[in-house]
Amino acid sequence: MGEIELGAAAIGSVFYMTFMMLGIGYSVGGQIIVARRRGQNREAEIGKAVEHAFYFLILFAAIVISLLNLFLPEIFNLLISSENIYNQGIDYTYIRIWGLIFAFTNYTFRGFYIGIARTKIITITTAAMAIVNIFFDYTLIFGNWGFPETGVRGAALASVIAEFAAVVTFILFTLKTIDYKKYRLFQFQKLEFNLFFKVLNISSPVMMQNFLSFAGWLFFFLFVEKMGEQPLAISNIIRSIYIIMLIPIMGYSFSANSLVSYAMGKGSPDEVKQVIRKAVVLCLGSVAIIVGVLAMIPRTILSIFTDNIEIIENSVPVLYVICGTSFLIGLGFVLFNSVSGTGNTKAALIIEALIFVAYVVLTYFLAIVWDTQIAEVWAVEFFYGGTIALSSWLFLRFAKWNKKAI
Repeated sequence: MGEIELGAAAIGSVFYMTFMMLGIGYSVGGQIIVARRRGQNREAEIGKAVEHAFYFLILFAAIVISLLNLFLPEIFNLLISSENIYNQGIDYTYIRIWGLIFAFTNYTFRGFYIGIARTKIITITTAAMAIVNIFFDYTLIFGNWGFPETGVRGAALASVIAEFAAVVTFILFTLKTIDYKKYRLFQFQKLEFNLFFKVLNISSPVMMQNFLSFAGWLFFFLFVEKMGEQPLAISNIIRSIYIIMLIPIMGYSFSANSLVSYAMGKGSPDEVKQVIRKAVVLCLGSVAIIVGVLAMIPRTILSIFTDNIEIIENSVPVLYVICGTSFLIGLGFVLFNSVSGTGNTKAALIIEALIFVAYVVLTYFLAIVWDTQIAEVWAVEFFYGGTIALSSWLFLRFAKWNKKAI
């Protein structure tokens, strides 16, 4: 649609994802407990842990949606300098935030399925979500096939509908293919505060580290917005491609997290290093395939997102930058999620918090103080990936993590 719409969607979606990552963090805490109970052959306790994660996340979604409906204009007014970006961003985000209810439900299911090592459903629900999202993007953004033309608001609504479709798919798949009675799912047992706080104790550091991770990205886009509408539009395109590159990275990272917890649950901490080593090799191999495609046909890939030749040409150097950073990010995320999988989530939070501060400061100097080009600003991802990889490796190498009980 144009630079302004690209920029507004970038700010709105990263703002939304920052809050969504809090919910993902809580679901990862539940996932760690699910995998640990599976390793301990205490499968009847799994459903209770999953349902307690669901209780918390639905309440949390309701609180976030209520607060943002009250204060979103004031927040965006403080963060955004362009009036055009502000107006379109508000339109997008007011609708997008309703997706938190469905997104948090989806991640509760994901935590369960990754924890029991039945991840095929994640592919199915993601495919369903993608198909629904593309259909409603095409019809609602441009007003095709008799639908109203709603622009960026249509993009937001399409995402919300897609997340709802994923919830329906998860529920149907679970009822049809899983022995949910074995895990005591869908019993909606009464709240047990001991279990609730046990999940919260494991999850809260993961919630905060995920929040900091995407808050760093939010600051990144806010700083880029000060550089102008074209750098922000370029960054939104690159962000979309970057998220595709993160798919195998997050997949192997969450798998490493679950398998590390499972190995410790069955009393085999020696298997942890083998799990991590395999996850790293598979992750980097998958990243190499995506990078190879991007490096061979960068302009063809970029033309999917825009027909503006100037934006495409100015995006090519940035695309090459993320091709390089993705290897460090892949290594760092697998190692970092392995730290969380040991149950040492507070240590992972400390690592993330220190890197977050340095990342935001460095991005500020690159984008605002030193007035560098957008490709040089994106190079800050080398710093993030390298430091999180090194910090996590040092922890796994020297800390006494193998005695952590949950």
